[in-house]
Amino acid sequence: MQWSNLNAEMESIFNTMNDGLIFVAPDGTIMMVNRAFERMTGYSSGEVLGRKCTLLSCDACEMTLESGKNKTWCALFDPENEGVKRCRCNYIKKDGTYIPVLKNASVLHDEQGSPLGAVETLTDISEVDRLDHELARLSRQLDSTDGYCGIVGSSVPMQQVFDLIQKAALSNAPVIIYGESGTGKELVARAIHYSGQRKSGPYVQFNCAALNESLLESELFGHAKGAFTGAYRHRIGRFEAARGGDIFLDEIGDVPLAIQVKLLRVLDSKQFERVGDHRPIRVDARIITATHKSLEDMIAQGNFRKDLFYRINIIPIHLPPLRDRAEDIPVLVNSFIKKLQQSTGKDIHGLNNESLDLFMSYAWPGNVRELKGALEYAFVIAEQGLVTPGQLPPQIKGAAPEKSKAANMEPAPGRGTLSEKETLIKALRQAKGNQTRAAKLLGVNRVTVYNRMKKYGIQLKRTMTG
Repeated sequence: MQWSNLNAEMESIFNTMNDGLIFVAPDGTIMMVNRAFERMTGYSSGEVLGRKCTLLSCDACEMTLESGKNKTWCALFDPENEGVKRCRCNYIKKDGTYIPVLKNASVLHDEQGSPLGAVETLTDISEVDRLDHELARLSRQLDSTDGYCGIVGSSVPMQQVFDLIQKAALSNAPVIIYGESGTGKELVARAIHYSGQRKSGPYVQFNCAALNESLLESELFGHAKGAFTGAYRHRIGRFEAARGGDIFLDEIGDVPLAIQVKLLRVLDSKQFERVGDHRPIRVDARIITATHKSLEDMIAQGNFRKDLFYRINIIPIHLPPLRDRAEDIPVLVNSFIKKLQQSTGKDIHGLNNESLDLFMSYAWPGNVRELKGALEYAFVIAEQGLVTPGQLPPQIKGAAPEKSKAANMEPAPGRGTLSEKETLIKALRQAKGNQTRAAKLLGVNRVTVYNRMKKYGIQLKRTMTG
């Protein structure tokens, strides 16, 4: 059997296949490919015929200098290997991007048992990978079905955040989300993606504080096989995986300066190089970042690049801490209790008045994440009915409103004692609209301020400008 004797009829059959097909001679020379291979890899037959198959940089191939008594260049042709080799691997296409495939490879022999070459079929599993990611995304979203894109809040500060999310979603400009730990930065990033023009593309998130510098570079930009010890396969980086979608880099303030330089290049030139490879890869992903740190302070200390800051700080979104939007606490409590009822099966209806007062008086340094954890604690301790203060975490049981300072608030000249409504308005103005501070001035908890504002129809914006 000679490769040159393959007739036109056989080639026609091969070209009807949906899977890629490639014939490789014993020395690794590509002797034949079908049209499906050309579509999958971007190479025409004329560009690969006569060239070595290492051109495709399959990360499952095992190169060897010697195997037993026979010297071979590839483990596939090792006489000790028998049968069909099946594996999941990545090929590098002509444009430098990876394509995930299922490969079946088998060596053909002549009558004397000498290898004639290898035949490989390649099944494109890019869509399978995409569906796997989509299934994971939908699973994550099951716990975020209420509120605006899973973000619960009806306060003025949160309505302003929602407006910014909608505007940012219509743009491809970089977004940066500022906020304390537990304020919901990840939810905001997801809301921007799934409300935007790139929602049909992938959403890739990564915590930049999780790895050291060398591993962080590999995670973000990928690496080629053999780039470093332990790099046994090609690996697609997060930027490449986010092609056509959004990439969310959490804790951007923890990125080392050396990686900041590479991120700046991605933003400026829209391309990057994998670790261990010199070929530039085009980037088609919008960058969303988040941090709980002050990047301006880090710039002053020399820990963050000013030029990178100016590139990522195009659309800033500031998430208010929970203590500055206390009117959202009852809504958040109800939302989390409904979910906990479903997950635990317990007949717990909510918080009693004293417990709610403690929730409103507590400063919540851990913000919404801490509030959710407190309710999970209560659902472990309580059995049914309403949650009492004794069933709350110790740090919340110790929270109590300050003594009244309303006596220190002087009435207007020529007036006697201020009415409840006037006192509330004066406190709100003195606190510059911050309901938490107004509650402290009045010596009440924040839910009382909220309820009185509803009782008297006080609108914060009108009050501050009146």
